[in-house]
Amino acid sequence: MDRVRDLASKKAAVIFTKSSCCMCHSIKQLFYELGASPAVHELDNDPYGREMEWALRSLGCNPSVPAVFIGGRFVGTSKDVISLHVDGSLKQMLKDAKAIWF
Repeated sequence: MDRVRDLASKKAAVIFTKSSCCMCHSIKQLFYELGASPAVHELDNDPYGREMEWALRSLGCNPSVPAVFIGGRFVGTSKDVISLHVDGSLKQMLKDAKAIWF
């Protein structure tokens, strides 16, 4: 859990993913289209990936990826991020965290 929290606090936007996950790809693309450059941690390519996956599950991520943090705060999984985007608050969250500037 400490590793997840540490990585999540190092950049304004952080996404924990798996390379084979199509929803992870979609969430990364959404962030890029909004102008953000999130730190992306692919759990299946990380030696600590399995333990980070369990830590994300303990936060309530089910499935464990994608797991999104903005401004060091856990935002949620893909359905949460899409809901925030649809209601217009995702962009403001990214601005407030200084992940985007416009």
